[in-house]
Amino acid sequence: MPKILENRLIEEFKGKDSFSREDLFDFYRYYEPGLKEGTFGWRIYDLKNKNVIRPIKKGHYVVSQKPIYKAHQISQELIKLAKKLTELFGDAKYCIWESKWLNEFAKLQASKSIIIIEIEKDFVESVYYELKDASISELFLNPDAKTLDFYIAESAYPVIIKKLITRSPVASRTEKKVEFNVPLLEKILVDLFAEEKLFYHLRGSELIHIYENAISSYAVNFTKLFSYARRRDRESQIKQFMINHIDHLVKDIIE
Repeated sequence: MPKILENRLIEEFKGKDSFSREDLFDFYRYYEPGLKEGTFGWRIYDLKNKNVIRPIKKGHYVVSQKPIYKAHQISQELIKLAKKLTELFGDAKYCIWESKWLNEFAKLQASKSIIIIEIEKDFVESVYYELKDASISELFLNPDAKTLDFYIAESAYPVIIKKLITRSPVASRTEKKVEFNVPLLEKILVDLFAEEKLFYHLRGSELIHIYENAISSYAVNFTKLFSYARRRDRESQIKQFMINHIDHLVKDIIE
């Protein structure tokens, strides 16, 4: 797509709360009267891929003036684990992240961090035993509430291994020549809401604070967020939570 047309699109729609697929098609047809529907579909894909526009609900978009979320601090411990995962389970879908990433959004700054590994269910136990054999200490496999309360809370750098929910929103990242998968912001926000026992300390006003800061600061694909929330059986609860507490940020998104 010519850059000049892309700039015109940004100027045309940047002041709008949202615009529809039909609005976008009309814009293109003004400059390209013979534009076919199939080609137009690729135009939308390209715009989303380059973060020029982002979907807020089905068939509706906004000009993306916010950056895509990327965690700023990647610890040596995480890179070490990620390298091992990639070497041993490169063909499996997985993601890895650490709870201290939330300090960017949270009011209460956590001094301790938890590393969370999620992988396809058929590999969960294998990951646990491989890391145990590699002398990775403080490993916890699908911890229950008692383990969270009595053991993880007292651990210096706990590593939790869990099943990855199918079609979880993850993305590839490379640090120090190690390529690994991390959760997208949409997944993190849903997991914070759904994992009440694991993130027990991030309830109430703190959870509101995190959601508000994350959505205010970064581009969020709400279609992707709500789709994943539906897979976790939390879609209606998260929508109601947003309406109750951050309606000013989602009033044009949630119907």
